[in-house]
Amino acid sequence: MRKPGLLQEFLDGGRVDAAVFALRPDYRALLLAVDGLVPGPSDPAGEELLRAAESAARALVSDRPVEQLPHVAAWREAYQGFGAKPNRTRNSLEALVRRAASGLPRVNRLTDLYNAVSVLHQIPLGGEDLTRYSGAPRLVCATGEEPFDTAAAGAAVIEHPEPGEVVWCDDAGVTCRRWNWRQARRTQLGEHTTSALFILDALEPLTDAALHAAAEDLTVRLTRLGPDVRAARRLISAGTISDEGH
Repeated sequence: MRKPGLLQEFLDGGRVDAAVFALRPDYRALLLAVDGLVPGPSDPAGEELLRAAESAARALVSDRPVEQLPHVAAWREAYQGFGAKPNRTRNSLEALVRRAASGLPRVNRLTDLYNAVSVLHQIPLGGEDLTRYSGAPRLVCATGEEPFDTAAAGAAVIEHPEPGEVVWCDDAGVTCRRWNWRQARRTQLGEHTTSALFILDALEPLTDAALHAAAEDLTVRLTRLGPDVRAARRLISAGTISDEGH
């Protein structure tokens, strides 16, 4: 069990490079570190929430294609800004909304929860095992030499991002490629994860109020997963930085 102060200390080391803000001055990252979680396999509460998210997603695309949803469109534009092709590598929010028609994935208690919150609040949201981090989280434009631990054809492989690609990383390598496209295997949440880092990514037109509402919803749901859950929060933007502890 980490003390709340240690969670905040971990978040205080996080940063977003100026080169990323040069690409998108409207970008904001809300980092949420949580400890004391009681993990496990998918459960009825998660199933109920996923079904609600599936229904919400189907309603959103009933009168327009996925790519015209406001926050999805903003992220497609951001991907093009660093050379990624959004039709080939979709941001995590778009990928989930597109899967909603046939059913969102059921993975484990923690992953099911944050995927549902992502869809319900229309925001890219990633979850990482905090204990697997080496150093603090950083969002940078890659050199192309950073290692990325993933899988191809069922086998573990090490890939590397494209030079200039926007990636989340720590001291050991890339933790998520193309801003919020694909997470590394090393830091994936599992059925034994008790400490986690959640990253909520926002671009205009999503407001700060909507970003904080998504984080608060996620926090409330996480606190129901154990009697000793503690959380700390940090917002990183081009203009201001604020911290919150719970």
